[in-house]
Amino acid sequence: METQPPGSIKDLMEICTGYWAFKSIVSAQELGLFDILHEAGAQPISELARRLDVQERPAETLLTALASLGLLKVDDGRYGNSPLAETYLVRGGRYYFGGWIAHLDQRNYPGWAHLTEAIRTNRPMGWQSGHEEETPFDIVDPELTSQFQDGMHSLSRHSAASAAQRIDLSGARTLLDVGGGTGAWAIELASANPQLTITIYDLPPVCDLARAKIEAEGLSSRISTICGDFRTQELPSGYDTVLLSMILHDWTPDECLRLLNKCHRALAPGGRAIISELLVDDDKSGPADAALMSLNMLVATQGRNYTAAEYNAWLLEAGFEAPELEPIDTPSCNGLISARKKAPVDGSPAERHVVDTSAS
Repeated sequence: METQPPGSIKDLMEICTGYWAFKSIVSAQELGLFDILHEAGAQPISELARRLDVQERPAETLLTALASLGLLKVDDGRYGNSPLAETYLVRGGRYYFGGWIAHLDQRNYPGWAHLTEAIRTNRPMGWQSGHEEETPFDIVDPELTSQFQDGMHSLSRHSAASAAQRIDLSGARTLLDVGGGTGAWAIELASANPQLTITIYDLPPVCDLARAKIEAEGLSSRISTICGDFRTQELPSGYDTVLLSMILHDWTPDECLRLLNKCHRALAPGGRAIISELLVDDDKSGPADAALMSLNMLVATQGRNYTAAEYNAWLLEAGFEAPELEPIDTPSCNGLISARKKAPVDGSPAERHVVDTSAS
C-alpha cells in the first residue's frame, strides 16, 4: 500500500515563493500606492491604474496580491489600505516601515543571491551594488548611510516602543545607547521615562541624522549624541545604564566580549547593561526569525545571532553578575538580557567615572 509522503508540498511552496510577497510590497512602495490610498481613500482598479500610471492588467494583479496578503481591503470593487498598511506603510507615519523595506530590497536582497558563496567562503557578500564596502558599517556614501539608518529606524521603532513598557528604568538617570543609530530606542525610552537622560554613541554621520530625528520629537534637551567608533575607541563613562540594541549580532564572539568589557568600564559601580537581540535557542534549533537573521549576518557581516547562554557567559567574563533574561515578542528582539556591574565591596575605593560630553 502506497503511503503518503510526510508534510505538504504546499509548505515548501510557501517557503520557496516568499520573495513573491516581499517584492509585491516593494513595488507597491516604489509606486507610492499606500500613500495614494492614504490621501485619496479607497479607489476602483481603473482609477488606481490611472494614478499609478500603469495599465489595468498589472494594476489588478498587484492589487489582488496585496489584498490577499492583508495589506489592502476590498469593498464593492474599491481598494483601500488595511489598518496594517495604514499604520506601517504610509510615509511620514510614526512607525513607518518603508525604510526597512527599501534597505532589504536595495542593499540586502542582492547579497542573498550570493548566499552559497558566503557559506563557502565564510565572508560577507557586501552590498553587491557597485560599492566596495564589505559591511553596512563601512559605508562612506551619505545617501547609502541615510538609507541604511532609515531602514534600521523603521525596524527598531516598534520594537523599542514595546520594550520601553517592559524595561524597568525607574531607578535609572543616565543611559548610554551604544551604536544607537538615529535614536529609535532613545526616543521611546526617553518618552516612557521622563527622569532619564540618554546619550547616543555612534559614528559622526549617524549622529547628524540622529539629532534631526531627536529634534523633531522635541527631545533635544534629554537626548544628546557623542561621536565615536566603539570598535576602536573607549566608550564615554559614568552612566548607570548601557544599552546594546541589535549591536552584538554584527560581530564575532571575540569582538562581542571586547565591547562588553568596554561597557563594563563605562558603567558606574552597580550600573546595568541591557542587551536587546533576536536570540537563537540554546539548542540552536530556532526560532526561525532569529535563525534566518543569523544567516543574514553571514551575508552582511562577520557576526551571527547568538544564544542567551553565550551572552550570559560573556557578561560574566566581562565582570557583570546575575544575568537575567526577559522574553519579548517584537520584530527585532525576542529577549532582553540585563546584568549588573558589581558594586565595590564596603571599604574598598570606588572607581572614578566621568561622563564625557565632548563631540556632542
